[in-house]
Amino acid sequence: MKIIAHIHTDFPEKFGIPRQSGLVDSLQGKIVFEPAYRNPDALHGLSADPASGFDHIWLIWLFTETVTDTFRASVQPPRLGANRHMGVFATRSPYRPNPIGLSCVRIERMEETKNEGTVLWVRGADMTDGTPILDIKPYVPLSDLRPEASEGFTAETSKHVLQVILPGELTGILPSEKETALRAILAEDPRPAYQKKDPLRVYGLSFAGFEVKFTVKDDSVLTVRKITAKNDSPLT
Repeated sequence: MKIIAHIHTDFPEKFGIPRQSGLVDSLQGKIVFEPAYRNPDALHGLSADPASGFDHIWLIWLFTETVTDTFRASVQPPRLGANRHMGVFATRSPYRPNPIGLSCVRIERMEETKNEGTVLWVRGADMTDGTPILDIKPYVPLSDLRPEASEGFTAETSKHVLQVILPGELTGILPSEKETALRAILAEDPRPAYQKKDPLRVYGLSFAGFEVKFTVKDDSVLTVRKITAKNDSPLT
């Protein structure tokens, strides 16, 4: 398999990344192609304008932080509590026989650059910064959309959303768009459901060059306690 590109995101580590692509549309990703694949003809038919081409794409990519040589027939989906397990092929767990991920993202814009060729800016990506991409395919509503499909265990986990409290003194530290994305990320509750809940525990999330500290009370209210500049974000 050939790596055709890498995606740059605001996530230096996997904690806090939305559990599915598209859940937080305000999240940006920058796809930079490898030199051998910087031919603009390869992107003909893709467009940020839905009237001009495919504006949503599938990214096929490699997990880089969860590679294992051990086959796990069952895994713990992070949203299922009480140590509940599911078959690996009934989940999108990164612990797979082959570390391949699949994400649907929206094209925000296509940018011509001097040093990196045509760069794709996308929305809704659920990957760490620097994730290798193996292939890109168009999202085709005619065949890809299946509204009659069953939800499986996600029918019971998708309803869990936290109330996010960002105190006034912490607003405005992040750029407006990054703050909007952060609120949406935290509302999705990045904590594993099987982890023992402790209202006094302070969690840390690295996002967009900042370290965000937060607590969760009654498994329903998340309060941001501190936001500290950490390093430069790859998207700034």
